[in-house]
Amino acid sequence: MSKNTVLTLVGSLRAESTNQKLAEAIQLNAPEQVEVLIHETLGNIPFYNEDIDVEGQVPAAAAALRAAANSADALLLVTPEHNGTVPASLKNAIDWLSRPYGAGALNGKPTAVVGTAFGQFGGVWAQDEARKAVGIAGARVLEDVKLAIPGSMVRFAEVHPKDDAEVVEQIKGIFAALEDSRTVAAA
Repeated sequence: MSKNTVLTLVGSLRAESTNQKLAEAIQLNAPEQVEVLIHETLGNIPFYNEDIDVEGQVPAAAAALRAAANSADALLLVTPEHNGTVPASLKNAIDWLSRPYGAGALNGKPTAVVGTAFGQFGGVWAQDEARKAVGIAGARVLEDVKLAIPGSMVRFAEVHPKDDAEVVEQIKGIFAALEDSRTVAAA
């Protein structure tokens, strides 16, 4: 039996990002039949520009992102909140994945958005903006998947999210929703 692949894009580029740690916790807690791949090169992708999105000239990092998304069964966006919205690196990835218009790698792809932020609401504004952007880009957004962890810098200062029982329990809900979306798509 082949594994279902969940491509995970982390909006923070910082090495010790709490969102990177959350993505790692998600990867470590994936069910046996699910492979979570964390895409590591969002910082290497140039800002989207139609002038460079030309067959045979697409930058290698953007082409690799598109290939990974096309191969994945689902996407998971893990986002911090930058000034009340989604980070530029994640928005840029969404822009690259939305093209070519109507046939981009996001088209019909089950996509969930989660994250953590320093503020008291855990980055819900950024998550809402990311859901909006990927939905417009053609993804099948899993609106019921919610995981917003507030106060992340304090909460995870000495404890990795993988060792936080409440977070691990919430991660299980992400995989249940992804599995449900797969069942619905197959029907």
